[in-house]
Amino acid sequence: MVSTSTPREKAVFIEQASIQGRSLWDDARTRLLRNKAAVIGLFILGALVLLAFLGPLLWIHEADVIYRDRVQLAPTFEHGHVFGTDAQGRDLFARTLVGLRMSLMVGVVATMVSLAIGVVWGAVAGFIGGRVDQVMMRLVDVLYSIPFIFFVIILMVVFGRNIILIFVAIGAVEWLTMARIVRGQTIALKGMEFVEAAHAAGVSRAAIIRRHIVPNVLGPVIVYVTLTIPVVILAESFLSFLGLGVQEPLTSLGNLISNGARDMEIAPWTLIAPAATMMLTLFCFNFLGDGLRDAIDPRDR
Repeated sequence: MVSTSTPREKAVFIEQASIQGRSLWDDARTRLLRNKAAVIGLFILGALVLLAFLGPLLWIHEADVIYRDRVQLAPTFEHGHVFGTDAQGRDLFARTLVGLRMSLMVGVVATMVSLAIGVVWGAVAGFIGGRVDQVMMRLVDVLYSIPFIFFVIILMVVFGRNIILIFVAIGAVEWLTMARIVRGQTIALKGMEFVEAAHAAGVSRAAIIRRHIVPNVLGPVIVYVTLTIPVVILAESFLSFLGLGVQEPLTSLGNLISNGARDMEIAPWTLIAPAATMMLTLFCFNFLGDGLRDAIDPRDR
């Protein structure tokens, strides 16, 4: 049978089909890729992650090797110390990569801890409502009133200093804001038709939260996650700067900045290198977070 459709009709049909087959996530991805700052930040962040995890394995110097004849050596290509050496004679580039890896691990793991707690807490409080919501959110308010550094010091004294405790301590504080965001989104969603239809169909509360509420709050949550990671990195750096964070033989950017601050007058490169690395990492996360916010926010569509 010969088709009688004109080329214009075929073009209109193809365009309608492409529009109908395009999801909101496809639209968000397209908007994100149009944001040059977010894309550049994503590429630089990917390069930093590769350097942090593969660089120490491929670099000519190891992070814990001490060169006693090269103490506080200025950046030079002669011995391959492109960032110079620190006060103990260790290669600063290798230690910066190790510190970046530790800071990224703390940022990602602590954020995942806050994500898991905050999403569940906020979704349950917002969906159930009533007295349950009041009790759960008043507990959040009480925890908000406790100073962050005081809470961490208590954990350090009770359980001792270890890297796992830093993950738990920071994640146990950052989930509070996550819970408030998810609660607000859940209150707006629970009156929607698809939630009422699930109620009418006899679906349990737990199943509604798992299948309908949580997937529909992922947009704001993803944006907040990208903005939480740099906050966590800064929090860990602050603790390490005070001597309460990552301990030797491990290191982080906060540790390196703390050590560099003591020697900045005679060896400024020990402060500049880790500080510039942290600044670049935070810039990339913030640009990516802003791009995701603009891409996912339904008011901008």
